Amino acid sequence: MAATLMPNKPDETPAALSRRERQVMDILHRRSGATVAEIMADLPDPPTYSAVRSVLRILGEKDLIKHREDGPRYIYYPAKPTETAREDVLAHVVRTYFGDSPEQAVTALLRMSDVDLTDAEVKRLRTSIRRARQSGR
Repeated sequence: MAATLMPNKPDETPAALSRRERQVMDILHRRSGATVAEIMADLPDPPTYSAVRSVLRILGEKDLIKHREDGPRYIYYPAKPTETAREDVLAHVVRTYFGDSPEQAVTALLRMSDVDLTDAEVKRLRTSIRRARQSGR
């Protein structure tokens, strides 16, 4: 029986974001927060300062980011912890591309990375699987 993976809010899938919004969210998750200047520095073909601010405003309206003041500048950061967002995105991918089958998704990951796992890595994976089963996931 395949485990069902559901994001916290099904309407917040990666496809619901524009390319630029996704890029900004990726930067904020990778950096655990950033200023507009830092975001611009990490963006490929960065748009203007005001365009980045506009993307940040939209992400704020979608309740995907928050900000805090740090002197004269704002630090923007994801509203959800990165771990939660990671699980939501992965659940979306497994549901959409692997027919809700974690087994198929893991198999694809192992194939695409041409993995030769060490005995220690296999042991950690087995432990993770056992814990997930025990917690009902």
